[in-house]
Amino acid sequence: MDIQVKRQLIKSLISNLSSVSDQTRITALCELRLLTKNDPETRPIIAQQDEGAAISLLSETLYSPTPLAQENAAATLLNLSISCKNSLMSTRGVLDSLSYVVSNHRSHPPAAVQSAAATIYSLSVDENHRPIIGGKRDIVYSLIDLVGFRESPSRSMKDGLKALFGLALYPLNRALMVEFGVVDALFGVVVRDGRVGVVEDATAVIAQVADCEESVEAFRRVFGVRVLVDLLSPETGSSSRIRENAVSGLLNLVKIGGEEVAEEIREVGLGLVFDGLGEVVDSGSDKGKKRAQALMKILENGMSLSLKDASDSGSDLYSGPMLDSSNSFSY
Repeated sequence: MDIQVKRQLIKSLISNLSSVSDQTRITALCELRLLTKNDPETRPIIAQQDEGAAISLLSETLYSPTPLAQENAAATLLNLSISCKNSLMSTRGVLDSLSYVVSNHRSHPPAAVQSAAATIYSLSVDENHRPIIGGKRDIVYSLIDLVGFRESPSRSMKDGLKALFGLALYPLNRALMVEFGVVDALFGVVVRDGRVGVVEDATAVIAQVADCEESVEAFRRVFGVRVLVDLLSPETGSSSRIRENAVSGLLNLVKIGGEEVAEEIREVGLGLVFDGLGEVVDSGSDKGKKRAQALMKILENGMSLSLKDASDSGSDLYSGPMLDSSNSFSY
């Protein structure tokens, strides 16, 4: 399709978003969703048309009582966020509307909730956006509630965990997440949820959140050290990614809590701990091996290990294909 033809089509569809006819609006939403999914070239055209009018209209549609309209608007915003993050972030009301959908995850269509949570994660890929999104306390609270709700569908849970992971990459967001109960929610998922992919994602967020002072006491309340050590054990059948995330979480917690936390790990049982760390050293990724070796040194020699040696202890949850937004996020 010629670029001028695309522009005319897009202009017409955006105009139809303001129609008094529900059917006309929904038809336009469906077509915009398909365009933004299948033709990345259209995303900036849509975002820039009439000074961002489409983004504002899509955002307003997230408050619609019509599930089909809400689902298509949320999916279209998600697709736009892949290529036009700044346009969404600079449009008034977008974050509030995304928060509205996620905060009503128990009653709104799961597809809309999933797209909204995925959009928050997509926006958080830009590190400049993380403190802004984290400053919206209702977004943080709603994502934690989504993850902690036992009846959340797997896809909703995973999209919520991705969003929390993105926000946790900004250190100052972690304390607020702990304040709102993220540690309890995450360990609840790990302990009760048998869905491997969900548990992997939850442990990745745990690894990031562990790297803040407020987490030390919060981990104690949920016996977090014991749970992470158990995940390390070869006998639990944890995936390699879960084991590496457990190592990262323990290492980050030790960096923050010092020798006191290291002693808690030793009390669980050095044999159990070192069996698990040995598995990661033998078969883990390069980063996983480095972190496991760093934790071994701390447990063997005390806190003589410099922070520099243990500084590369983040989680790798989305360093692989899950960051390929063209495959993972187009709805």
